[in-house]
Amino acid sequence: MKQIFIGLITEGTTDSRFLESITKRTFEEIGFDCNGDIEIFVKLLDINKSRLGFVDFVRHSSKKGLEEFGISVLCVHTDADDIDDTNAYNYKIVPAKELLNSLANDEYCKLLTPLIPVQMMESWMLADKELLKKEIGTTKSDNDLGINRSPEQVRDPKSLIENAIRISREHLPKRRRGLNIGELYQPLGQKISMNELDKLDSFRKFKEEIRRAYRELNYM
Repeated sequence: MKQIFIGLITEGTTDSRFLESITKRTFEEIGFDCNGDIEIFVKLLDINKSRLGFVDFVRHSSKKGLEEFGISVLCVHTDADDIDDTNAYNYKIVPAKELLNSLANDEYCKLLTPLIPVQMMESWMLADKELLKKEIGTTKSDNDLGINRSPEQVRDPKSLIENAIRISREHLPKRRRGLNIGELYQPLGQKISMNELDKLDSFRKFKEEIRRAYRELNYM
C-alpha cells in the first residue's frame, strides 16, 4: 500500500479544527480514483507565524514539514475574503509557489495544494445546513435561523452562524444558552456531508487541486 504524508497549515487554530478532518476525508475520497490503495496521513504543522508574512509562513512550513514528517504535499489554507479566490490565489499562493520553486529540492516540499474558501472558511460549515442545525440542537427552519442563502454569497458566514446559534437558543433560560461557535468546528469537520460540500465552487476547486497533486506524484 502506498502512503502519502500531507502537511496542513491554516490561518487560525479554529480553522484547523474543521479543516484537518475535511482535508483527510477529501484526499481519501479522491484517493479511490488512484492506482492502487493509498493510506493518507495529515499532519497539522505547528508554526509560529506571528512575525511572518504569508509567503514566509509557507516557506517555513514547507521546510519543517519535509524535515520532521517527510511530507510530499503541503496543503495551504487561506480565506479568499472576497466573492472569489482570484486575489488570494494570485497574491498569496502564486508568490509562495514561485519562492519554493527557487529553493533546494531536498530541503523543501514544493507540491502545494491550496485550500481557499470563498469569503471565510465558515462558508463551508454552512454547506450542510441539516447537520449544522443538528449540532446546534434546533428544529427551526433555515429561514428562521437566517441561513437560507447560498453559503458562498454570505459575506460574513461566521457572524451568520453565531446569530443562528443565538436565535436557536433564545427561548432557553440564560444558564442553558452556553453553546458557542468554537464548539462546532471539529464535529462539523468530522461529519459534514461531502455531497453538500461538493455544491460549493471553492470546494470543487480544492478537489481539483488534490487531483493535480496526485497526478504530480504519479498516483493518478
